[in-house]
Amino acid sequence: MRAVVSGFTVTQGRDSTYLVDLVARSQGDERKELGTLRELQVMLDNGRAIPLAQVATLEYADEYPMIWRRKRQPTITVQADTAPGVQSATMVARLAPAIEAIRAKLPAGYVVEVGGTVEESAKGEASVLAVVPVVLIGILTILMVQLQSFQRLTLVISVAPLGLIGIVAAMLPTGTPMGFIATLGVIALAGMIIRNSVILVDQIDVEIAAGHEPWTAIVEATLHRMRPILLTAAAAILGMLPIAREVFWAPMAYAVIGGLAVATLLTLIFLPALYAAWFRVSLPKAVEPAPAHP
Repeated sequence: MRAVVSGFTVTQGRDSTYLVDLVARSQGDERKELGTLRELQVMLDNGRAIPLAQVATLEYADEYPMIWRRKRQPTITVQADTAPGVQSATMVARLAPAIEAIRAKLPAGYVVEVGGTVEESAKGEASVLAVVPVVLIGILTILMVQLQSFQRLTLVISVAPLGLIGIVAAMLPTGTPMGFIATLGVIALAGMIIRNSVILVDQIDVEIAAGHEPWTAIVEATLHRMRPILLTAAAAILGMLPIAREVFWAPMAYAVIGGLAVATLLTLIFLPALYAAWFRVSLPKAVEPAPAHP
């Protein structure tokens, strides 16, 4: 059948500098006739030949020219582009009730799955989460080597969740979805917050080592490191502004801008107060308020 319908290469001819295959097959009108295929001779093991019609039924019928598969299953793909300024995750969330209604009416063995950028984002998140434990162990090890104290390590780590306040405040009003790109921004934000905390705690220890009272050391360290921390935070925020209007990169930009702005201010206020409360640092006698007279 292949020889009659598709043919086979018998030799090659040269056309200028190119080799052209010479294919032998039946004429066009013969290839279209089922009678020609029915009369094809099939050789048997005993050397005899029988017509193909004796072992096969040939007839015209409609069928799909190509069967698309997904995970080895025949698949019908419905594709669409989102409107400008709308992310795929947002549209999937809006269409979820309608998709669930369709799923409920499907026969057994039929499923509806979400693909495209939403699926790729989920795969990216899974790949990142798979290495998170290793990364956390590495971060804690490096911080422990730097700080040389479990108490100071706890102080530094406790400031990182403060970034969630700014993330929610920035992403919730704008309706920005929390996807893979936003997760990357959160991871980067945590590193920035921990870095600022390490800088401040280290400066407090330097001031105490220089002979200052613990209370004075906390105040002086905060004032001394305020400008560098604010400037580095401002530089990071300004660097995210150009991509804040991009649909793809907007979640990362909003996560970093909102989280870093709030966490930086809280770091300069919350961390010194937490340090003083943790190590029970009290006001020096020279600056204690005078008792009120009746």
